[in-house]
Amino acid sequence: MDNARPALIFRSMSEISDVVIGGGGLNGSALALALASAGLSVAIVEPRPQKVRKNAAFDGRSYALSLSSQRLLSALGLWADLAPNAQPILQIKITDGRPGGAPSPLMLEFDHAEIDEGPMGYLIEDRYLRRALLEAMAAHPGIAEVTGVTIEDQAPGAAAIGITLSDGSRREARLLVGCDGKTSAIARRASIRRQGWAYGQTALVCAIAHEKPHHGTAHQYFMPPGPLAILPLPEDRSSIVWTETDGEAHRINALSDAGYLETLRPRFGDFLGEISLAGARFTYPLALSLATGFHAPRVALLGDAAHAVHPIAGQGLNAGLKDVGALAETLSDARRRGEDIGLPAVLARYAQWRRFDTATLAIATDGFNRLFSNDNPILRLGRDLGLGAVNALPALRRGFIREAAGLTGEVPRLCRGLPL
Repeated sequence: MDNARPALIFRSMSEISDVVIGGGGLNGSALALALASAGLSVAIVEPRPQKVRKNAAFDGRSYALSLSSQRLLSALGLWADLAPNAQPILQIKITDGRPGGAPSPLMLEFDHAEIDEGPMGYLIEDRYLRRALLEAMAAHPGIAEVTGVTIEDQAPGAAAIGITLSDGSRREARLLVGCDGKTSAIARRASIRRQGWAYGQTALVCAIAHEKPHHGTAHQYFMPPGPLAILPLPEDRSSIVWTETDGEAHRINALSDAGYLETLRPRFGDFLGEISLAGARFTYPLALSLATGFHAPRVALLGDAAHAVHPIAGQGLNAGLKDVGALAETLSDARRRGEDIGLPAVLARYAQWRRFDTATLAIATDGFNRLFSNDNPILRLGRDLGLGAVNALPALRRGFIREAAGLTGEVPRLCRGLPL
């Protein structure tokens, strides 16, 4: 008998961790690093192998990281490697628009000089962020990564939760965290219900190269079918998140590259000169999906598994990383006090911390999309006047900037750049 691991033999060769994370996407990976940095043992279960996730063509999205998200990545030791491929966001311009027409003269403009902390955020491509997280996890001795399998069953008990994988193996943990997306099977097995709806919109996503420099300015044009975001990337490139109705998005995506660009140009405009595709094209259907609770016996939910919102404000990943900071802080503090990290009282602290913030974000993004994704002349006039009024009030404008930068409310230690 191997005396070094008696618990494994006693438990019929099941694997034991403080935390098992179901889902190795960006949020799951960041959580694994945060918990391991606090001394917890972590296993992360992800169906897709690392080779697939490290492929530069795996996910074409770029992310607008808030300042609080950048600080979390810095606290995890990742930012030094990410910074050379990150584009600071120095200005944001928001206005109404129509394909082929000039944008409304009434717009909302944010400038990083209005706050003391520096850039409002950063743009980073998925291929860089995902690779940095994967490499950091692989190098950390406190993280066991299990790929090519799925979690098929979970059975919470008094002291641990039993987890059965698709290859027949078993693991046990004090806590199972669902980071498995807006159709979370972990949430479903824990009897956590969901509410939400499809928007009938699809985001067309790609990177564009352009002749003229963007000067670190992000643009959001509210077109009748949905918003068009032009987000600055390094080297005179921009990430495009172009929202259309499902049917129109399907038609556009079926076009050749030349036809795709011909359709985009009247919406994009000519302020950055001639444009061309700088990579593959992707589509993502848009929906609101909210879990009715963030925890169940020995289960916690995080990121899209808890709240998947419309990308109109670019806050989806930022909300998930704030979840990471809040859950990691809650669990590490509980562990220091000698508490069982899977107890309902511990998980309720995390849920209470994040519930209001995420509910507010869901209501705001849903409301903005309904208000701006139409061509009603009365609504258009009202929202244009509203944008202009906010722009004329510096204190209110600075409040919006700090909110978008993730600097308001109860900010987790990691999101302030501090260790756990």
